[in-house]
Amino acid sequence: MKVDKRYDKIDLKDIDNIDSKVLFKILKETKDPKIREVLIERYLYIAEILAKKYTNRGIEYDDIYQVACVGLIYAIDRFDIDKGFEFSSFATPTIIGEIKKYFRDKGWTIKVPRRIQELSKKINNAKVTLSQKLQRSPTVADIAKYLNCTEEEVLEAMEASKVYTPQSLDLTYDSNNDDKDVNLADLIGEEDIYFNKIENNDFLLRGMKKLNEMEKKILIDRYFNRRTQVAIAKDLNISQMTVSRVEKRVIEKLRKEMEKSLN
Repeated sequence: MKVDKRYDKIDLKDIDNIDSKVLFKILKETKDPKIREVLIERYLYIAEILAKKYTNRGIEYDDIYQVACVGLIYAIDRFDIDKGFEFSSFATPTIIGEIKKYFRDKGWTIKVPRRIQELSKKINNAKVTLSQKLQRSPTVADIAKYLNCTEEEVLEAMEASKVYTPQSLDLTYDSNNDDKDVNLADLIGEEDIYFNKIENNDFLLRGMKKLNEMEKKILIDRYFNRRTQVAIAKDLNISQMTVSRVEKRVIEKLRKEMEKSLN
């Protein structure tokens, strides 16, 4: 693989430990499929978080997750690291857009044979798999070969899938939660609280790379496991005062990391 001279000192054998921003820069220069695959796997959690947000709304989670993964792949392929945006901020609206489009396009207007409906679903899943494998959008021939069917069958299913029912925004989905239904309007144009959750996740992942093992343990025990300084000190066989000093040092490091991300 040819790598720009600015990155010739980077050891790609240790790719899992390379910062994502650096990987995006190398991907832009080289279009290396291995780097693309690593970035997809590294950010699958975004697709998972957003897919879970849309569960219990009339469509199976696995289907929503597949659509979210397609959106993630689109985002990675379109992302330009040189524009200065965080990837999570760029990817989230792209993924949400794909999910909402899937909800809008879910209903069939006419009675379509079950065979066609099932093939249509397989085609959508095949597009996700083949996009990663081929590093491009799959052709009808690619999909037909992958599903072991004819190109005519693929085209028939793809044409049939374009026939959708226009749905009222007052249409409700069973939420399976205290008998409270969800309007279709609730799925479209709502203010998304998951931006902050994803950005906070990215911030913590970056910040924890700057911490040593003791600092990581104290941070996790204090703010995620809700343990007292005394209990942590006993586990680590150190004084409570030492735990307090380390905790303050961790907070200062995270504060500096936040200031750096805002600049």
